[in-house]
Amino acid sequence: MQIGLPKEIKDQEFRVGLTPAAVHSLCQQGHQVVVENGAGAGSGFADQDYVQAGASLVSDPALAWAQTMVVKVKEPQPSEYRFFRQDLILFTYLHLAAEPQLTEALMASGVNAIAYETVTTADGRLPLLTPMSIIAGRLSVQFGARYLEKQQGGRGVLLGGIPGVPAGTVVILGGGVVGTEAAKMAVGLGAKVKILDISVDRLAYLETLFGSRVELLYSTPAQVAAAVLDADLLIGAVLVPGRKAPTLVNRALVASMKPGSVIVDVAVDQGGCIETLRPTSHSQPTYVESGVVHFGVPNMPGATPWTATQALNNATLPYVTKLARDGIDALVTDPSLRQGLNVARGELVHPAVRDAFPDLADRRAGQLATV
Repeated sequence: MQIGLPKEIKDQEFRVGLTPAAVHSLCQQGHQVVVENGAGAGSGFADQDYVQAGASLVSDPALAWAQTMVVKVKEPQPSEYRFFRQDLILFTYLHLAAEPQLTEALMASGVNAIAYETVTTADGRLPLLTPMSIIAGRLSVQFGARYLEKQQGGRGVLLGGIPGVPAGTVVILGGGVVGTEAAKMAVGLGAKVKILDISVDRLAYLETLFGSRVELLYSTPAQVAAAVLDADLLIGAVLVPGRKAPTLVNRALVASMKPGSVIVDVAVDQGGCIETLRPTSHSQPTYVESGVVHFGVPNMPGATPWTATQALNNATLPYVTKLARDGIDALVTDPSLRQGLNVARGELVHPAVRDAFPDLADRRAGQLATV
């Protein structure tokens, strides 16, 4: 198969879809890989590394996109929609529930779009989302601690405190992978940590990890409100695979938070779970609303591309290899990969994405009925 590797163009996105080691593995299997110049530079991989791995270099992104399959990291940006075409296999993060314009463009073009974040194993794991969730969870506390500094607009709170001065409070909404990793970092800093989740079983598991070092709370509107008011750093870590994140903290509750407190919403790429949170970028990561610092960068792991690219490739390469070998037929033989298919030949096929855009799904069905 001919595989294209374009350079990421999202703001300060330095990850790359394939490492030279992954390219070498694919080339050894007889596939052809076309790499856009500079695609790996942000992750520490030189063009020459890809040439030595067996790839061909191109300077025009259109040539990378012209291959049978394109492997990326982040969702295509509007300037890339012109490269969409029927029967192209696109394998990347998509997060379509928060991307209506991209969803419409994919449907109009006939692309077979497979999303990393909805590839699901039989036991419910999300193997291609997990490594980035680990990184994002850890970074959420790292960024949160930074923006709590007075010079960054925060309250001036040291999360770990010091003897004689209380530690800061970190409240985490959601006890999944992101929330667990955020708690590990916050506990390590010496912060007072609370995790809220709707699964009693998950809370019980978290107790085996943290014991009494973390306050574990069943998530109800009243518990969320009480915890949020106590937070110096509030982390949104809610995930409903493929669907828009539910809003757990409304505008009025944000306005009641302590001035200079910080919100980091890792769920922003699925629409966010904080009503006042909107997507930002690594170039302009924060804004202040109701006296609270908001951080809404949807590609947080892009801040650590050397680590993130390798972690992502460790997870994606087996699936890339199957797609390269079998093409779209790989979805028939691999049920986990089949769960990743979001859009195929103009139709929304993933149930969660269909639920997010019922009007689009109905419109498409009506168009097909009139043909």
